[in-house]
Amino acid sequence: MISAKISALGTYVPPCVLTNRDLEKMVDTSDAWLVERTGIRQRHIVDRGIASSDLAVEAAKKLLATRQIEATSLDAIFVATVTPDMMFPATACLVQDRLGARGAWGFDLSAGCCSFLYAVQTAVKFVESGAHKRVLVIGVDVMSSIVNYDDRTTCTLFGDGSGAVLIEPDEGPEGFIDFLHEVDGSGRCSLYMPAGGSRHPASCATVQNKMHTVHLSGQSVFKHAVRKLVELSECLLRRNGYSAQDVALFVPNQSNSRIVTAAAQRLGLEPERYVLNIGEYGNTAGASVPLALHTAQQQGRLKKGDLILMAAVGAGFTGGAALLRWAF
Repeated sequence: MISAKISALGTYVPPCVLTNRDLEKMVDTSDAWLVERTGIRQRHIVDRGIASSDLAVEAAKKLLATRQIEATSLDAIFVATVTPDMMFPATACLVQDRLGARGAWGFDLSAGCCSFLYAVQTAVKFVESGAHKRVLVIGVDVMSSIVNYDDRTTCTLFGDGSGAVLIEPDEGPEGFIDFLHEVDGSGRCSLYMPAGGSRHPASCATVQNKMHTVHLSGQSVFKHAVRKLVELSECLLRRNGYSAQDVALFVPNQSNSRIVTAAAQRLGLEPERYVLNIGEYGNTAGASVPLALHTAQQQGRLKKGDLILMAAVGAGFTGGAALLRWAF
């Protein structure tokens, strides 16, 4: 059985920063309230005309440079996003072309904040099967493109960013151990964008009613996210013979500092054993987990052989967790 690992990491966020002080001028909120309730101090926002593929390409270029390989060596490209450049073609096609990854195939995967973990497992299975040797997974979202900046419930939470990982075979003891994913469609109206699909195609009415923006039921999402982050993490650890005390680092999606902290505390993890970077980036959806990995790497908290637990809960509701030994 071939095992698969993360062999390289690259991230990119747009240079423009939207601070809480900036938002105070736009909606009825305050820096102090936002920091207390969400942990967010700022978020990176794209300039007009910049799309998900633009951020994805930049993250991919950094990864390829770090790994010192050419894009032509890639077998496949999977883009995890809820904000594709357009309905079709897939953003993966645009990324493949701009990278010059001749011979690579790919597609987009949409599962809210779980998009990245779902795409990673897909890539891992292709590598473990022997079908591919190098699969690029990019988590990217331009959430500012689907946020209503008159709605303080949502516009204060989200930011833009991208993060890429390379999945390759591993001959040593490092690499992925297991995944656990689920969906619960009963939560479909707790976090969603009503229009733009076949149910409510774009029209003057849908635009006027701001149905092409994020709609959020904060309380239901909060409760579900904390519970599921803990349940999925504990189940995945238990079925592989581990406990939370064996985990060197917990890397959850960054939806809210209170969600992350509450889940980590229920797992019995001290602050030094989980990543919290929402203060700088806000909620970047599909990019959240790879950006958190990058933060941990910058802080020297990812060491070869460490047991790493990644987990996410997103719109749908979707939920997922991954367990691996860090490989570099």
